[in-house]
Amino acid sequence: MNTSQYDRIREKVAATGLSHIAFIMDGNGRWATGRGLPREAGHRAGGENFKKVVRMCGDCGIDAVTVYAFSTENWKRPSAEVNAIMRLLDSFIGDAKREKEENGIRYVFLGDKAALAPALAQKCEELEQITKNYKRLLNIALNYGGRAEIVHACNTLIASGKTEVTEADVSAALYTAHCDDPDLIVRTAGEYRLSNFLLWQSAYAEFFFTDTLWPDYSLDDLEDAVNSFSGRRRRFGAVL
Repeated sequence: MNTSQYDRIREKVAATGLSHIAFIMDGNGRWATGRGLPREAGHRAGGENFKKVVRMCGDCGIDAVTVYAFSTENWKRPSAEVNAIMRLLDSFIGDAKREKEENGIRYVFLGDKAALAPALAQKCEELEQITKNYKRLLNIALNYGGRAEIVHACNTLIASGKTEVTEADVSAALYTAHCDDPDLIVRTAGEYRLSNFLLWQSAYAEFFFTDTLWPDYSLDDLEDAVNSFSGRRRRFGAVL
């Protein structure tokens, strides 16, 4: 561990109040293709790096992380690729259960679990239940779409009898009602769009884009994002 680098990042995280970072983990397929490997190999590499990045964030004092793991649109990908991603998720859940005391992370899955295989959906729910009292937070957006989330929230409010709603009502009905909105959203692999991710929650988030492919995302990249965030003036619509 590069202690001095972690110290620098922790200092800026504390000074800026950065507490929640979200990642659009892009570039796994391109990483694999560039090495002459099948796309599934890129997802494996990205999955391993995802665990490292979550640890890095915790070591830097960032208590909440949200990752875009699988979107509602990703079902359109080849079935072999989708199945490989689901197998990786299943393996990740098993590791997270075994290492829950060591990691000290609360896991929450954002999205509609109904489309998942029943056994996998049950494992997601079990992991959420057995880690619900831990302080650090990892949101995993799975079968998630920002528009679908807002529609789900509206339908939930209608079902509760609401005939008029406030912003607070909508926020409380979202999948992320348990946490604050992200302070910073990072997208890798040189793309400059949200791709239906956290549409409501990103209203006042800061954004950082990098050309780094997700399997290569490192502590240096995280420091670049934190440094950029530390130079922003967050007005939240006010004049400062």
